Amino acid sequence: MSTQGLDEFAGWVEGLMRARGYDIDSPRGGGKSRIADEAGVHRAAVTRLLQRQSMPDLETMRRIAPLLGVSVRDMLIRSGRVTPEELPLAADLRPPNDWQPTMEDFARWLGVPDERLGVFVKVVNQFLEPDAEGADAPAAAESRRTARD
Repeated sequence: MSTQGLDEFAGWVEGLMRARGYDIDSPRGGGKSRIADEAGVHRAAVTRLLQRQSMPDLETMRRIAPLLGVSVRDMLIRSGRVTPEELPLAADLRPPNDWQPTMEDFARWLGVPDERLGVFVKVVNQFLEPDAEGADAPAAAESRRTARD
């Protein structure tokens, strides 16, 4: 991480801390200690970041992010540790809205082996597409029941 990257990240975090009401500017304001206590991290980790000495580790970022109202993803990207492409949003992973999964897609999601894919599709389709004989079965059963009564 470059000094400029650390400086930019620390400046961003400082702004978030101030916006959340942490007094990090006055020596006796208690903001650094308060955020460290609330996040459950060492005060030294907060101090080192604000003094541009070191980037916080993943666990520190994970604990501080919610207090600052940002996601861990945003913290990691802003820190320069990962790119947005390396941590895509869930919405970026979704298929297009007009995409309709096939029965083969469902079989693969369920772990059906390739050699049984055809059988899986055939069996499931029997439940989904009533055949001509099966479509009349409820009516025939009703007729038999009525005839017995």
